[in-house]
Amino acid sequence: MLPVLLFSITFLYFYAIPSIKRLVLSNIPTSIINNESELIQLLLKRQAELNSLLEITQAINKNSSSSVLFEMLGVILNVHLKIGRVRLLIRESEHFYCAARFGGEFENAKTLQQTCQALSDYKNITALRANPDALLSQYEYFVPVFHKDEFLAFVLIGDFDTGHELLGNDLNFIETLINLIVVALENKKLFKERVDRERLQRDMELAVEVQGMLIPRELPKTGAVEVGATYLPNQNIGGDYFDFIKLGPNEFLWCIADASGKGVSAALLMANLQASLRAWSSVEKDLVKIIERLNEIVVSNTNGERFITLFLGLYNEKTCELRYVNAGHNPPILISGEKVKFLTEGTTVIGAFDKLHSLNEGIEILSPGSLVFNYTDGLVESAGEEVYVSDEELVAHLMSSRLLSVDDLNEAILRNIQLTNNARMNSDDITILTIRIL
Repeated sequence: MLPVLLFSITFLYFYAIPSIKRLVLSNIPTSIINNESELIQLLLKRQAELNSLLEITQAINKNSSSSVLFEMLGVILNVHLKIGRVRLLIRESEHFYCAARFGGEFENAKTLQQTCQALSDYKNITALRANPDALLSQYEYFVPVFHKDEFLAFVLIGDFDTGHELLGNDLNFIETLINLIVVALENKKLFKERVDRERLQRDMELAVEVQGMLIPRELPKTGAVEVGATYLPNQNIGGDYFDFIKLGPNEFLWCIADASGKGVSAALLMANLQASLRAWSSVEKDLVKIIERLNEIVVSNTNGERFITLFLGLYNEKTCELRYVNAGHNPPILISGEKVKFLTEGTTVIGAFDKLHSLNEGIEILSPGSLVFNYTDGLVESAGEEVYVSDEELVAHLMSSRLLSVDDLNEAILRNIQLTNNARMNSDDITILTIRIL
């Protein structure tokens, strides 16, 4: 598309008039037409202009860098047109920056930037010698560049030695030349932005796919336990993670975690955590050693710049013993009959420190009907709505719904919190993992 656009500009500039003779002789004073020597010089000048435009067009089609285009521009303006001083300023957001310059004493960047603001009202090529601004009056002409009514750039021209009769032609040529380069750079910028958006979209889709593979597809509903999970990422990609791993005929391990941050990096961090957890839990039953090893891995991968809150539970169906470590996570709630207990034994978050101190393992004996309710902080905190659910409120919701199936219980807890607080609870990811001992 871009080469076609550039060719069209060049074609319209030089060949829109049916006859080459009419193009060359149009807008040329009679005094020059009647002077053979001057006419030859004019023809050579027009030929040089055509060659310059073609060279610039070829460089653009080859995707040459902006520095190369500006260097070519400088040669054309300085050598071909005999311009002694040039300042080319290109708009970036709400400001202009000096993209190319030569000749004269270079102005202070801040002063030049302030002066630029006064030029935004100039829509056409303007003479500057009589301008009241001391800086602008040092230049002869201001040449603006517009594209679809958008002010993209301008050039200040000084020390310009040209014949008065050819001044209009030279200024129009400069305007065309600058417009060609600036519009090409703008198109290149837009193309890069589109490519970046598409790449980001592909990365997001990949991260969503990766995260989808982290979530267990099937959870047991019969046998020794009934397990139900609800996972609601705040964005397409969340920082929450849960897992349920059968370790043998009588044991299973579960994990619920929340990584700092969101998006692709959080998803990749959780993918690494899952791989490490599954690898170590297959050869190690000591939860303290597993947590220590996970901490080392996260610290190594993130240089201590990210952390993970995590709860790890290991249940033995024969002994009815639950061993667990809470690494800075929202404490799961254990309900056994009418008794309520928060599972808090453990340590601090993993990934923040090279060594974990005061690392303890909690032990509970679970009777039939016991319920372990695991969740991430998105269930009880919605900062955007200024909602913070207390432990007492959460326990009350849990006790009123504890006889429901685990899937219905999860749904009821979230719905009741939303209704009670008149909130959507959508400021963060929400993960609920409920385990009932049968």
